[in-house]
Amino acid sequence: MQHQNPPRFPQNSVPGRNFFIYTIMDYTKNALSISDQIAALQQRGLVVNDLSAIEQFLNNVTYFRFDAYLHIFEQPDGTIRNGTSFEQVAALYAFDVELRKLIFGAVQKIEIALRSRIIHYFSSAHGPFWFIDASLAIDKLRFAENLATLQRELERTKEEFIKEHTAKYGNTSFPPSWKLLELVPFGCLTKLYRNFSDTLVRKNIARSFDVTKAEALESWMIAINVLRNHCAHHARVWNRIFTQMPQLPPVMRNAWVNVNGIAPTSLYAILCCIVYWLNNIDPKNTFVTDLKTLLSKFPTVNPGAMGFPNGWNNEALWR
Repeated sequence: MQHQNPPRFPQNSVPGRNFFIYTIMDYTKNALSISDQIAALQQRGLVVNDLSAIEQFLNNVTYFRFDAYLHIFEQPDGTIRNGTSFEQVAALYAFDVELRKLIFGAVQKIEIALRSRIIHYFSSAHGPFWFIDASLAIDKLRFAENLATLQRELERTKEEFIKEHTAKYGNTSFPPSWKLLELVPFGCLTKLYRNFSDTLVRKNIARSFDVTKAEALESWMIAINVLRNHCAHHARVWNRIFTQMPQLPPVMRNAWVNVNGIAPTSLYAILCCIVYWLNNIDPKNTFVTDLKTLLSKFPTVNPGAMGFPNGWNNEALWR
C-alpha cells in the first residue's frame, strides 16, 4: 500500500454531509518509537537517570504533552538547560495533574451554585420560561444561539426527571428553567447570564456572591469556564497564559488581595476569584489549605511561574 501523508485542513465541505473533503499535505516525518523519543530528548540535553521510568511515562503520556513542561528549561537554540533531569520535568507534570483535579472540584461547587441562583433569581423575576422570551435578551442572535443550545441539550439528555416531565406534559415545549438548566454546561450558563437584559437581576446575583458589579462576576464566569475546560480536557494549567482575564476590583466586601502587580493573564488571578467565590458558597471549604499542601508536596514547583506574587500566602484571601 502506498504511504499516505496526513491531510491538510478542510478546504470545502460536501452539502448535506457531516464531513470535509481533505487534501494531502507535504509532511515527511514518521512516528517515532518510544526509544527514539527518549533518544531525541537526550540529544536535546535531558538527563535520563532511569530508562525504565521514562519508558513507562512515555507509554502513557504523549511526547508533545510532556514537551509542554520542558519549555521553561529550554535555551534559545532549543536544547535543554544543562543538568535538567526527566524527574524534574515529570514532577511538574504530576503537580499539574493534581492541580487540575483540585481546581475542577472547586469549579464544580461554583457551577452548581451559579446554576441555582440563575434559576432562582431569573425565574422569580420573569417566570419559569424567561429563557424563551426574546424581549429579555440583549443580543437577539445570541438569544437564538442559546436557545439552540438548550434544544440540543434537551434532545440528547437521558435524565429521568426530563423523561418524567415529557411523559406528563408532552415534548412540544421546553420544560421550566429549574428543570432545563440542570442539563446545560457552565459555558451556556455564562452566555445566558451575559445576554439577560434585566441588569438589576444580574446585579442581585452578583451581590448574592458578595461581588459588587455584575460585569466583574461575568468576567469571572468567562475566565473560570476557560480554566474549567482546560482541566476537563487534561490540558496544562501550570505556567499557562490565559487570554480571558477576570476583572480584579481593588476592593471587595470580604477578604481579598492587593491587586496591584497581579498579572491578569495568570493562573493566580483566576485562582483568587475562585477562592473568593468559594468562600461565599462554602465558608468551610479547604481549597486554600489543599493548594498549600499540594505546593509543599512539590517543593521544586515555583508558584511564581503561575503568577503568584511574593508574599501571596500572607494576603487576607490566602490566610
